[in-house]
Amino acid sequence: MRAAVYTRKGPAAEVLQVIEKPVPQPGPGEVRIRIAFSGVNPSDVKSRSGVAARTGGFPEVTPHSDGAGSVDLLGPGAPSSLLGKRVWIFNGQWERPYGTAAEYITLPAAQVVPLPDGVSFEVGASIGIPLMTAMHAVQSCGSLLGKTVLVPGAAGSVGFYVTQLAAMAGARVIAIVSNDDKARLARELGAAETINYKTEALVERVQALTSGHGADCIIDLDAAAHAPHYGSLLRFGGKAVIYGTNQPLVTMPFGPMILGFVNLYYFIVYKLPQQQLREVLAGVEAALARPGLRHPPVAIHALDAIAAAHEQVERGANAKVLIRL
Repeated sequence: MRAAVYTRKGPAAEVLQVIEKPVPQPGPGEVRIRIAFSGVNPSDVKSRSGVAARTGGFPEVTPHSDGAGSVDLLGPGAPSSLLGKRVWIFNGQWERPYGTAAEYITLPAAQVVPLPDGVSFEVGASIGIPLMTAMHAVQSCGSLLGKTVLVPGAAGSVGFYVTQLAAMAGARVIAIVSNDDKARLARELGAAETINYKTEALVERVQALTSGHGADCIIDLDAAAHAPHYGSLLRFGGKAVIYGTNQPLVTMPFGPMILGFVNLYYFIVYKLPQQQLREVLAGVEAALARPGLRHPPVAIHALDAIAAAHEQVERGANAKVLIRL
């Protein structure tokens, strides 16, 4: 089979290569998936570049944790109901060296989820990290009926889903974006108001939009940027649900945080405990069944162009970047 690999960290064009590898055989409880599309996420790019040490020091890595395809072979003890099914997968390259940027992958059956009829492989390859992260973030806020939620990066892969899920849950969404086009998109997805953080004073605008109280929750992709202001952005007892940061050091003033009884909740979707994982998968299944759920536009690259795909993510793609296998 053809697979993309890297044997050292560094720039995409320098370290990624496409090679021939043996087709893997599923072990006990595993299934083999013929991959149709592999999803490229910022965490994959950071791991390959060396910014994040998520590849476990393996001598050779086939990247990417998200993907979709068809189950073509079962290992001993794997559920027979999965054979031949269209599926999406999660955690493909978490704590293991072989991800979805290959024609085939073997995984434990528990990481393989049937893809509903009418949902494309392209969407399936976009679910794992973006939609699962958005789902758990929204679920972590508790009941959102009548609540106000701040969504930085509302037009990004995760924010695209967070905006919709929070609005569907009855929240008033304030989307934080960087330009007018993203503001229009956020409103189409359900945001009640938008703030352009490049041209408007974020804290002042949030205070004005919430009558000086602050929001009930912020679902944050960049804690380093926003944590210093949580005490002003959030109302008394408000909650920051944090799934990312653009800097390794996150600082915040103690006074506003303790006086505001601010709650912090960090999580990484790869390591969700079993109960939360079950809730997320059930939520994703329900969301995919909703006729109105929108999915981000996709940018599709061939496997031989995987370096260009990684570079597009690094530039801040306004699309979900996929590899066609």
